Amino acid sequence: MDFKTRTLDALRTHETTLSGKRSVVGFDGFVDTIVTPVALRTAQGEAFTPITTITEFGHRILGAAGKSTNIEFYPRMDKLGGNGPIMANALLAAGGRMAYIGALGRTAIHPVFQELAGKAEVVSLCDPASTTAVEFTDGKLMLGQMRSLDEVTFDRIVEKMGEAALLKSVADADLVALVNWTMIPNMTAIFTAFVEKVLPALPARERLFFFDLADPEKRSQADLLGALEVIGKFEAFGRVTLGLNLKEAQQVWAALDYPVIKEDEAGLRKMAADIRARLGVATVVIHPKESAACATADGTAWVPGPYTEKPLITTGAGDHFNAGFSNGQLLGLSAEGCLALGVSTSGHYVRTGRSPSFADLQQFLRGWK
Repeated sequence: MDFKTRTLDALRTHETTLSGKRSVVGFDGFVDTIVTPVALRTAQGEAFTPITTITEFGHRILGAAGKSTNIEFYPRMDKLGGNGPIMANALLAAGGRMAYIGALGRTAIHPVFQELAGKAEVVSLCDPASTTAVEFTDGKLMLGQMRSLDEVTFDRIVEKMGEAALLKSVADADLVALVNWTMIPNMTAIFTAFVEKVLPALPARERLFFFDLADPEKRSQADLLGALEVIGKFEAFGRVTLGLNLKEAQQVWAALDYPVIKEDEAGLRKMAADIRARLGVATVVIHPKESAACATADGTAWVPGPYTEKPLITTGAGDHFNAGFSNGQLLGLSAEGCLALGVSTSGHYVRTGRSPSFADLQQFLRGWK
């Protein structure tokens, strides 16, 4: 019996469990514009040859050094963005309940978040940031304007919600997902406030915490190590999972002063296990495009991914993985089952542009060849 069959068997015994699970997610919010860069235009609209790879795009940029150049971005769609809103949408689609706290609009909820606001309890802290997501066959460039996220602070959260409402929201949560540390300058201070002020005031219960750093390349190593130290302190109040894509895992690995390691199955398992041991958290999960690995106190697990060379969309794929993995944890699946749910949630999304329902996930697993 392979891991897909084992996961399907486990899901059949948990078909209605997510409806009783509640998540609190925060604290970002972006309006994403998905674009294709134009290499050669022959007429209006979509009559153009795209720049298909980051390498080709890089050569175009380098060719402008000492001169200038014009690069057209052809807009594909405006959509809800940010690690938090995308993960929240995916959690909701699979059947969970949600409170979302983040940057959704100062005076009114921005139109791209209206659907989320119709399904979840939402608290908006400030205006959303914006991203131009340039998608290529070998990756993507996220060009962000995020000054508004400076307003995301613990004091602002308390001001908008009230201390009692914040405490109740977190107390009622089965999952607390605090994501996009990199782009929210005050996030480490928010983590610290949760550890020192919020969580000690709550009754003890089984609770999951999920953290996503979101590409910490632009933050200093000292900042990164400081955030990781505080994340480890959440373990006193529940079970902590640190979710990392491959680049993020390599950055954390280097910051912890480990030597370069191969990116194969054995290397991913070792990275996850060693990072978990150093941070003292329950789970570390690493998800490249082609596979995923995680480490828990019981050992390591790895599954291949349903990789496709021609995805419909890639922006948000990692957030969908995070939602799928977290749903697996909420359902009480094994580490292997959580990984399978993560890669299936992401795999469905990049092929369809839609967050999968619980039934969609089962169908995807059945049809995965």
